[in-house]
Amino acid sequence: MIEIKQLSFGYKKKNPIFHKLSLTVKKGRVTGLLGVNGTGKSTLLYLMSGLLRPWQGEVLLHDTNVAERRPSTLQKMFIVPEEFELPDITLKKYAKVTAPFYPKFSHEQLISCLNVFNMPEDIRLGELSMGQKKKAFICFALATNVDFLALDEPTNGLDIPSKSRFRKAIAMGMSDEKSVIISTHQVRDIDSMLDHILIIDGNNVLLNADTEQISDKLLFTDRSSEEEGEEVIFAQPGINGNNILMRNTSGRESRIDIELLFNATLSEREKIAKLFRE
Repeated sequence: MIEIKQLSFGYKKKNPIFHKLSLTVKKGRVTGLLGVNGTGKSTLLYLMSGLLRPWQGEVLLHDTNVAERRPSTLQKMFIVPEEFELPDITLKKYAKVTAPFYPKFSHEQLISCLNVFNMPEDIRLGELSMGQKKKAFICFALATNVDFLALDEPTNGLDIPSKSRFRKAIAMGMSDEKSVIISTHQVRDIDSMLDHILIIDGNNVLLNADTEQISDKLLFTDRSSEEEGEEVIFAQPGINGNNILMRNTSGRESRIDIELLFNATLSEREKIAKLFRE
């Protein structure tokens, strides 16, 4: 779906954020893009969407360089940035004007998504709070039915019920032919919906794995199981004692704790990297 080849970029010539970065984002997956603040998550999304041009290398969508910003390529991608402005018109009019650019746009899907958030189509965009505006824009983005959808901190500004509805809306709009990548630091908002996890630290890809692969290799628990022969990789304080990440040598299943995984990946980089090379 998206292929990044030897990408280099920075805002200052002497301080590159990425240097010869290469990775692939596959179709049919919801990918969580994680990293501490300032590690280049938003920048990477803008490069993947063609809003920024790399110094070197390229980003390909279906083998076409997105930096060329061809209409035929832009019709297949959409980005919802963390902060944005919308015109002071109704969502219905906004869709009427903008939707023709996207060949797969579905008005029915727009209405279905709005219903999830209990929002009318004639809502006036210029009068909305940031949270309401974000929900409306996410619904429009999902209705475009593009091949590649990028969401930057989509749950910022959403209340707790809206975060749950956001997860439902993404699930409704997903298919085997689409790829959704979500950049966030609020990992608990999206942990149940991810198929793939990508953790970066600037140019370093610390983890790039499907959730199934993570579950096979790692065991998430709140108690030590060293007596069963499993190796403790990382532990952090939790409500009921320590939350523990272990090497899964017994084939047991556990629910992925993305916050624990994220902290462990940052703290025990070599151990995590070695495990996923095996």
